[in-house]
Amino acid sequence: MSLQYVFLEAFNNIRRNALVVLGAILAVFISLLLMFGTLIFGEIARINTLRWSEDVRVIVFLRDEFRDIDALQAEVESWPEVADVFYLSKAEAYDEALELLRNNAAARRVIEEQPTILPASLRVRPVDLNEYDTIVQRLQGSPGVERIITAGPQVDALARLRDGLRVVFWVLSIALGVAAVALIANTIHMAIYARREEIEIMRLVGASNSFVRIPFLLEGMIEGLFGGVIAIGVAVGVYRLSLDRLTELPSFIDIQIGNEFLVRWGVLTLAFGVLVGAIGSSLSLAVHRYLRT
Repeated sequence: MSLQYVFLEAFNNIRRNALVVLGAILAVFISLLLMFGTLIFGEIARINTLRWSEDVRVIVFLRDEFRDIDALQAEVESWPEVADVFYLSKAEAYDEALELLRNNAAARRVIEEQPTILPASLRVRPVDLNEYDTIVQRLQGSPGVERIITAGPQVDALARLRDGLRVVFWVLSIALGVAAVALIANTIHMAIYARREEIEIMRLVGASNSFVRIPFLLEGMIEGLFGGVIAIGVAVGVYRLSLDRLTELPSFIDIQIGNEFLVRWGVLTLAFGVLVGAIGSSLSLAVHRYLRT
């Protein structure tokens, strides 16, 4: 069996059942568009969650008379739960407060009138968001520590968001993959049924199973490939358009993702489209009574 024959038969099948095939390609397109869109959204969420988590710190206010700051900082840095620690002096705390309160004239006035009211502090960033409580417990009772504050509920919410997005991504990806396989299988099933008489004649003249089956298998792979190409093109186009239009987002939201990510996952999505086409075709070929030996 020549490759030319296989491709000609596959494209002839597509041409004969153009409307059915178009429906299958559109269905695969929708499935893969949602999947690739989910990947892009997941990457944006991952980047922003990582950025936000970089800013989440345990703030350790120090007593004014405490002088052994370097030793305390070194000890905290040695803990496995801690990613990094930096020291903020009283003068730096004053500058920070003025910046944070730039839109609150009354509070700024209080700070300016009593510049030494703000204590020095250590800012501790956990290795993992879930570790902040452990760090607080270890800091309790440490020499020189006056008070410890954390964004506890916000940290917990951020960690839940991160983990929840990860679960949703995998569940949605699996569901969409199964849907795409079923759609391809149904399309090939209809194509085989439409050519049942031709297949029976081919059987009578001695055509082998592979001679009959391979064009249908290739048809499913082509449908998956076409659906994937359109899906990636539309998803990337919408993403690029969003980058151009959404120029006034808050500074803490970043929707920029690297081209390397788009290329890598675009290729994998194309491969997945071809794979689901092959799986869908194989399932239909395996159960169709007109192709049973």
